[in-house]
Amino acid sequence: MDLLVTGARVAAGPWEAAGLRDVAIRDGRILAVEPPDTIPLERTARHIAAAGALLAPSLVDPHVHLDVCLTAGTLDTNRSGTLGEAISLLAAFRPALTREDVIARARHAIRWEVAQGVSHIRTHVDICEERLIALDALLDLKDELRGVVDLQIVAFPQDGLLSHPGTLDRLRRALDKGADVVGAIPHFETSREAGIESLDLAFREADRRGLLIDAHCDETDDPTSRFAETMARLTLDFGMQGRVTASHCTAMHGYDDAYAESLYHLFAEARLNIVTNPFDNLLLQGRGETYPKRRGLTRVKELLAHGVNVAAGNDSIMDVICPLGRGDMLDAANLVLLACQMSGEDEVDACFDMVSWRAAQSLGLVDVGIAPSMRADLVLFDAPSKREALRRGAARRAVIKHGAVIAETTPARSVLLGRDVDFRPPVAGGA
Repeated sequence: MDLLVTGARVAAGPWEAAGLRDVAIRDGRILAVEPPDTIPLERTARHIAAAGALLAPSLVDPHVHLDVCLTAGTLDTNRSGTLGEAISLLAAFRPALTREDVIARARHAIRWEVAQGVSHIRTHVDICEERLIALDALLDLKDELRGVVDLQIVAFPQDGLLSHPGTLDRLRRALDKGADVVGAIPHFETSREAGIESLDLAFREADRRGLLIDAHCDETDDPTSRFAETMARLTLDFGMQGRVTASHCTAMHGYDDAYAESLYHLFAEARLNIVTNPFDNLLLQGRGETYPKRRGLTRVKELLAHGVNVAAGNDSIMDVICPLGRGDMLDAANLVLLACQMSGEDEVDACFDMVSWRAAQSLGLVDVGIAPSMRADLVLFDAPSKREALRRGAARRAVIKHGAVIAETTPARSVLLGRDVDFRPPVAGGA
């Protein structure tokens, strides 16, 4: 064995075992998951004594824009805080882009994410710049960091696929260069008809190349924006169930309940993945309203209840939309929990899963979990449960990629008047 983690509290999920287990790893795969003290220590190269800490599949960021991350403070301030002004600022920034700048910023943000347990990242890369500088930079970074993090790159037409001459050609060039996922943004097209046509083109391109689809979809307060329905129906028409993601879908917070109810069943049939992005959507949505204000996120709780896979992404890390962020997926899960009022025990666990195996599912990843033969991309948290990991923002004691420990964090120590403060709940009946 290359690695043995003993006494870990294996996270529950759609795999075989949960509870206290020893987990043996060899050649980048999980070799065995057994009850404590049943795997001999002398047969392992490295041993980690988990002492009841939570062991979970690696965290996954299913939606981020690495090409523009860490630009906060370097571009003009987004004074209105709106998406429109942010996009205008980014468009003005395009001519100044250099490969070195994109790589430096993206590499820095990736290091933050990986150190906090992220093993897979899907990044949307703007292809509305003729040189495709950002795309080439991220493709180079994908190769450079292989073995540390797996990058999926979405060819993303920020200004619309059909709204400007040459964008469709750039999309195809980006896919020829090696982008993994076909992107679209139908609600940014010049008409509803153009939006539907853009999705049809995206599906045909993905179907021809055998690629996945991830579209920014209905990221608006307008309840008449209904492209998610179109995406689900095209998914069924093209037989792409499980391979399509609709990101944002914030218009759903303005749909009437009867229409939303019909969507839940359609999405479940199409196995459409939904990605919510709480940092940006909580900042952007409802800005034109006075009061009452809508919460801004899609209908996460209801979608999950109807069997639809929902994940949560970072979207922004210190850019012109959101000046905050440190790449921690637990922060994103916490925001979903609070904004969507998901405080029940199963709901809290679901929020954690939205940045773990559910996010992996939205990327089309298989063999993710904690069972024999599954990939050994794991995280050991300084907490005994998903709830406690979220509540404490628990340190990632060990980040395991391909069966090797690639990052470690020593939990912080707080001392008050000479006594340790550990932020654990008191034992019932204790002092």
